[in-house]
Amino acid sequence: MTLEGPEGSGKSTQAQRLTARLAAAGYLCAVTREPGGTRLGEEIRQILLHGMSPVPAADALLFNAARAQLAAEVIEPALARGEVVICDRFSDSTLAYQGYGAGQALDALREMARFAVGGLVPDMTVLIDLPIEEGLGRKFNGPDITRFESNEDVAFHRRVRTGFLALAAAEPDRFLVIDGRQPPDAIEAEIAEALLSRIGQRDRLLLGEAERGAHRSGTASSEPERASLRMNK
Repeated sequence: MTLEGPEGSGKSTQAQRLTARLAAAGYLCAVTREPGGTRLGEEIRQILLHGMSPVPAADALLFNAARAQLAAEVIEPALARGEVVICDRFSDSTLAYQGYGAGQALDALREMARFAVGGLVPDMTVLIDLPIEEGLGRKFNGPDITRFESNEDVAFHRRVRTGFLALAAAEPDRFLVIDGRQPPDAIEAEIAEALLSRIGQRDRLLLGEAERGAHRSGTASSEPERASLRMNK
């Protein structure tokens, strides 16, 4: 599962809350972020968010370099272990920021992301949406100001928000759009309900497949391991 949204939408807070809730429900979780999540990714994060301002094409390449390392070093191993992966931002952010925001070609960005992560696509993406002025107000009153707040104007952030909403409208089965103006507890409850429902559907599907396989082989079925809500290839 991935969490997306404009600046100040509360993604990082919800990632931690969801991890705790899923762990309490008995699921193994891996929580990570973009850019970052690996030693290389955290170095790139400093360049991208708190260092110089790359041109948009270099921006996209650096984000995808960090993403490639994250997929290989963190996401793929966690999925292989059957864990639920919760990632704070993924390739949709590159489409929104470097595509809709900075004007880079969306098709080129999609191909770049496919190359970086080998075709990984989240089963579920939560878009925490809220008005730009409110989100930027939260960021400017917080401790983590990046170049996207200090160097980009409101028009840029409006394009980013428009981009996220367009991506969500194009893939309604993958995206869950949530009103980020709600209290954090309400947002957490809404995401958790949808996420646990999606995991439950996957569990029932795997159980049915296991039972059909056991019937064909003439052996007794055993309850399958809990499925992770994983990224698909």
